[in-house]
Amino acid sequence: MADDKDDQRPLHSDPDEGAIDEPTTSGAQEADETAWMMKEGITVGLIAIGAMVLLGLGLLQGSGLVDFFAPIADSGVGQWLALGVLALAAVALFAWSRVGV
Repeated sequence: MADDKDDQRPLHSDPDEGAIDEPTTSGAQEADETAWMMKEGITVGLIAIGAMVLLGLGLLQGSGLVDFFAPIADSGVGQWLALGVLALAAVALFAWSRVGV
C-alpha cells in the first residue's frame, strides 16, 4: 500500500509541505527534495554574494575611491543612476529566482 501512495505523490512539490507528518519514503522523493534544496541554497548564495559586491562597489563609489562607472556616465548623478540600475537588476534577478518556489 505504501508504494501506491508514493507513486501518486507529485514530483517537484514543496518539500516542507507535510514534512513532519510524512517522512521521505522513496528515493525519487528524496532526490527531488535534495535537488530543490540545492537549487535554493545556490541561488540564495549567489544573490547574496552579488549583493555584497554591489554594496562594496557602492561604498567605494560613494567615498570617491573609484569611478567604476566613468566610461558609462560622466557626471556623479549618472554614475549613481548606473549603480541604481545594477541594484534593480539584482533585485529583479532575486525575484525571478523566487518564482515557482
